[in-house]
Amino acid sequence: MSIVGQAHKKYEPGVPFEVPVANTSLFSLLSEAAHFYPSRVALDYFGAEITYSEVLTQAKKAAGLLVSAGVKPGDAVAIVLPNCPQAFVAFYACMRIGAVAAQHNPLAPAAELKAQFARHKAKVAIVWEKSAAECPLDGSTGLENVFTVDISAGFPRTQRLLLSLPVKVAREKRGQLRSATPPGTRSWDREVSAATALADSFPLPQPTDRAVILHTGGTNGVPKSVPLTHRNIGTNVNQCMFWVFELHEGAEVFFSLLPYFHAFGLTFFLCAAVKKAATQVVLPKFDAEMALAAHRRRNVTFFVGVPPMFERVAKEALRCGTDISSIRYSVSGAMPLSKAVANLWQRTTGQLIIEGYGMSETSPVLCGAPLSAQRRLGTLGLPFPSTQIRLADLEDPSKDVEDGQPGEILVKGPQVFEGYLDAPDETARVFTEDGWFRTGDIGVNHEGYIDLADRKKELIISGGFNVYPSQVEDVIRMMPGIADVAVVGTPGEDENEEVTAALILEEGSPQITLDDVRAWAEETISHYALPRKIVFLSELPRNPLGKVMRRRVKEEILDPASRAFDTFMEKATGQKDHHEE
Repeated sequence: MSIVGQAHKKYEPGVPFEVPVANTSLFSLLSEAAHFYPSRVALDYFGAEITYSEVLTQAKKAAGLLVSAGVKPGDAVAIVLPNCPQAFVAFYACMRIGAVAAQHNPLAPAAELKAQFARHKAKVAIVWEKSAAECPLDGSTGLENVFTVDISAGFPRTQRLLLSLPVKVAREKRGQLRSATPPGTRSWDREVSAATALADSFPLPQPTDRAVILHTGGTNGVPKSVPLTHRNIGTNVNQCMFWVFELHEGAEVFFSLLPYFHAFGLTFFLCAAVKKAATQVVLPKFDAEMALAAHRRRNVTFFVGVPPMFERVAKEALRCGTDISSIRYSVSGAMPLSKAVANLWQRTTGQLIIEGYGMSETSPVLCGAPLSAQRRLGTLGLPFPSTQIRLADLEDPSKDVEDGQPGEILVKGPQVFEGYLDAPDETARVFTEDGWFRTGDIGVNHEGYIDLADRKKELIISGGFNVYPSQVEDVIRMMPGIADVAVVGTPGEDENEEVTAALILEEGSPQITLDDVRAWAEETISHYALPRKIVFLSELPRNPLGKVMRRRVKEEILDPASRAFDTFMEKATGQKDHHEE
């Protein structure tokens, strides 16, 4: 029996084998929520409330502003924002006019953003004030209009007044939230407020039109852009909501703590929450204390996150005596969920937590565990409705492996993208001749449940983000005093991986510390990709062709008695561990 056939036997009653393919634009999610639940709170931002009717009005005005700025259907619009009401409005303004929302990490370094802008060629960007310097209007990015966003503008009036006080704590807080904006930029908040709403006669995009561009290293670490259509994301929303079928329309409260620029956060919070006309508790960054303060104000019922979030929220809830039993459903993804964290969450809430699996190229969810006692911790779960999965021979993807044997996870489904942006060679590499998408992950089938056996490529999962060793190595290798480097993931807490750099020093080089390496790299690579640990080796193991064998590097790092170790290893704490032969 096929993997999917085995999986269907494990589905919960009420979960269909097939779901409707989305046949409308993503904008319909917001317009329908506002039509049926106009007065329901859509966004709770530090206690400031915005209803669905109000969000719809703002999105239409923002759409009118973008059109007046020259944005046409099919154009990319760069969104460089943390989670905030303006990011939500900007997304749906793009969905209304058929522009493509190119999502970016607002903390990404300028070089990374510049490369992403070059791929999607956006002329207009909507950016956090503190990111504006990385999005210059000097011709280097191709941008012609940059709208800046004050993320404190949506705070309740009392909090805005406190921020304006001439005292040290207020100045420090303002410095975290706001920044002076470069010349030539425009205020998003002021211009949306003054804009004329887009005419209802303006055509809506088609389901097959591009809706979003996400950025990824895919399965091989080469930076790429992933376009997803309204149909890709809309259908994945249907798949997710049919899976968690006991959520009630117009009655749920979502914790929106994952960033909107992450595929997981985009599909669940920008889209699925709206389909359910849920209220979102929105924070610009994850903080367990702030999350629980928001929960005490408005009881959360549905939580989608990554394992460290669940652990920190549970521990903080126990520490401060906050009851979080209202959270009926919880979904963890992007990295493995340990049994310890799952059990802690179940003890704290009285409810189960399940795991999901996917990637940017699949909108993102492909698999999930049943939301019942049938869930199996440590697996990727069961293939989602309307999703086909094969485990293929590692040498010949046309052949399937036997149950219980490792094979590359190949998938088909309406949520799977059609190819990378302007990268035909990369697209050809990840699709078989008969249209199966090659995930690059190695799985094992056990009665329809897929276990992740290994990652075919050597990417590192750190904090729920993919870290590509070659990108980190390229930056560190340019550092004075370093002759060579290999970057691998080593076990951290809660089955998280720590980015570890194995260094070969140049002869006569002075001592190099972890802080030195991080300071060198932080201008070029994202914060989550910075090494948390450095190790000094006498040489890097290589194959006969001279290629560094990262697997061997990792083995030597994990074996303190290895002859390749130098005399110390410096951890993120600054502590030095001495290893003797």
